[in-house]
Amino acid sequence: MNKTSTPRKRSTNLPAALAALVLTGWAVLTHGKQADVATEAPAALRHEGERLIVPAASPLRRTLAVTTVNEDTVSAPFILPAAVEADPAKLVKVLPPLAGRIVSIDKQLGEQVRAGDVLFTIDSADLAQATSDARKAHAALTLAKRNLDRQRELDKAGIAATHDLEQAQNDYEQAASDVARAEARLAQLGTRGNTGRLLAIRAPISGHVVDLSAAVGGYWNDPTAAIMTVADLSQVFVTANAQEKDLAQLYVGQAASIRFDAYAEPQSAKVRFVGEMLDPDTRTVKVRMLFPNPDGRLKPGMFAQATFFARPHPGILVPMTAIVQSGFDSRAFVETTPWQFEPRTVKLGTQIGDKVEVLAGMKAGERVVIKDGVLLND
Repeated sequence: MNKTSTPRKRSTNLPAALAALVLTGWAVLTHGKQADVATEAPAALRHEGERLIVPAASPLRRTLAVTTVNEDTVSAPFILPAAVEADPAKLVKVLPPLAGRIVSIDKQLGEQVRAGDVLFTIDSADLAQATSDARKAHAALTLAKRNLDRQRELDKAGIAATHDLEQAQNDYEQAASDVARAEARLAQLGTRGNTGRLLAIRAPISGHVVDLSAAVGGYWNDPTAAIMTVADLSQVFVTANAQEKDLAQLYVGQAASIRFDAYAEPQSAKVRFVGEMLDPDTRTVKVRMLFPNPDGRLKPGMFAQATFFARPHPGILVPMTAIVQSGFDSRAFVETTPWQFEPRTVKLGTQIGDKVEVLAGMKAGERVVIKDGVLLND
């Protein structure tokens, strides 16, 4: 009985085991195929030689942005250091024409003056000598005139020698010359008929006293040192220092923007003067711009930055986001056909705001990637 029961049991379990094995193998095979399908994602970028192709199902199509570049007028800016200066034609250092003691100062530092106002007065012995010489010259002229008239009357009567008449004429002319010289000397001193020792020094221009270097009671005998400086600061110059490399980009009438260290808002200006000679020490040229200054906000000596705009020329400007660095080269990706791109090495010029000029490697009318181009830079 035992021998017949055992084989019957084995024949019953064998088909079930085979079925279980088949099911297990099918499950493993099916799971493997599903895993392979899950791992096969569409390619984001495809290479064909130098071309870069973005397939239709690529996620890059949702991120890349492409635009057409056009020719534009380019005026590249460059910055130079600058400073405020008084107009040299409206700044006068007042020097006394004679040595003397200062007896009064009529205008103080910072005061407004008009042309002709008395600035200060000095007591000068040299002035007394000059007025004395003038009086002597006038007296000698009067005497020479009388002698000449007398000699002429005698000559008419026929009782005067010709030599005496000629001598009287010569004496008169010398006396007249001495008077003219003395009067010119007094006019140069600005005495205006004053024959005393006091010399009033008057303002040559209207403006403000911007410097005062003396006090009442002091003796002044340096003919090269100014006692006062009067300046009209209603207009001032902003002067920039340009190096030799910048000269080709500078010209009279050029537009500029000036930003002063003391004030936040920039001011517009135009170049009024470009120096003819280089400073031998600094190797720079002065570039001057005239500024109205009615409220006196601009003080001589203030620092500023001058931004000049070079001569306009046609060029291509692209956003900085279109440029991708590849080693030492700058590259851009140009669309040759829809969603097919060609990497180009470009030569860049000046950056203007958020754009940069392309000097070579691209032409107007081409379409270029301006967003996420770095994703194509492999």
